[in-house]
Amino acid sequence: MAKTNVPAIRWTDQGPVAPAESDILSGQQADINAAFGGGVNPQLTSPQGQLSQSLTAIVGAKNDDILEVSNQVDPDRATGRWQDAVGRIYFLDRMAATGTVVTGRCYGLVGSPIPAGSVARDVNGYLYSSQSAATIGGSGYVDVQFQCQTTGPIACPIGALSRIFTAAQGWDRVTNLTAGFPGQNVESRAAFEARRRLSVAANSVNMVQSVYARVLSVPNVLDACVLDNPKGKVVIFGATNYPLLAHSLFVSVVGGEPSAIAQAIWNKKAPGCDYNGDTSYIVFDTSYEQPQPQYEILWVTAAPVQCYFMVQIQANDLLPSNIGELIQQAILAAFNGDDGRARARIGSTTYAGRYYAGVAETDENVNIFSISLGFDPMNVNQTSLSFGIDQYPTLDPSNIAVVQV
Repeated sequence: MAKTNVPAIRWTDQGPVAPAESDILSGQQADINAAFGGGVNPQLTSPQGQLSQSLTAIVGAKNDDILEVSNQVDPDRATGRWQDAVGRIYFLDRMAATGTVVTGRCYGLVGSPIPAGSVARDVNGYLYSSQSAATIGGSGYVDVQFQCQTTGPIACPIGALSRIFTAAQGWDRVTNLTAGFPGQNVESRAAFEARRRLSVAANSVNMVQSVYARVLSVPNVLDACVLDNPKGKVVIFGATNYPLLAHSLFVSVVGGEPSAIAQAIWNKKAPGCDYNGDTSYIVFDTSYEQPQPQYEILWVTAAPVQCYFMVQIQANDLLPSNIGELIQQAILAAFNGDDGRARARIGSTTYAGRYYAGVAETDENVNIFSISLGFDPMNVNQTSLSFGIDQYPTLDPSNIAVVQV
């Protein structure tokens, strides 16, 4: 069997260790010199030197491939098809893309029903389907969650949802008073890995983490919050002082079909606990013969809350003419997590410091004086915003003011 002076990959308890390419080159030169009986010109500019370099590049590239394959069996590093394979060990599939969710205010005749699946259209022609049935109340309107039929982070600014596409008797018009909660493209590597970690809890029952992981896995669910009140009294919680009933489970959701959400909660909750919220669905216990026991599952359909930003930068003639638009896009990307970091979520707190990096990267001539936040367009002077467990944050580009000082 032929021998070589080219060093091999070392397999250690810490993983494979590839030799340096300089050592591979030395080994190739030694092999070529031995093959031709010695005395070969070692200069890399010679024909044999060029051959040594080419062979070194080939070996180095294959070593890199071996290292890449080895890393792909590590859940922290796996990507693409390899990550899909790791996920299947946990009976998980990468989540498909989801559509933007927006709360539409539907006006019309008091008492008129709006069936689930009713469709409205925005100014750009995108169609949105209502997620649950609703009835127009005594005030002449009802707020209904609509989800875009086209997947991905499609923007739905304030007032964009403006036309009824499939008519329902008594339903006259529709609009959205807050921006939509952007949809998602196919689940990213980081998001899939985070859900895989949570899936360990999803395989359990009677735990908050069990319910949370299962609800997040429901198709078209964009965000969720799950809490437990084990005390025998009402507990006030979060920025909106939400009253958690005694011995109850709290679930807040954006997106998803009511039937799937209810089933997810039912499958994982502890027996005997109360619920919070006013969205309900009847679940049947199919482990029994007819007549099957039925249970009313309740949860909170998170309400949208508008956010406002004020960005003050130094006036500079070197700034591009569209610097305001660029900064708005940077703020939106950070707010929605499109920059690869954490987004503003149900029950979370977002800080002004989260947005400085994105704004600074818009142009090398940007000098930031301040970034302020607020819930009131007339009072945008806070350094952070805390959202209630019954709220999901929304941001419209028109709510981002950029001022050159």
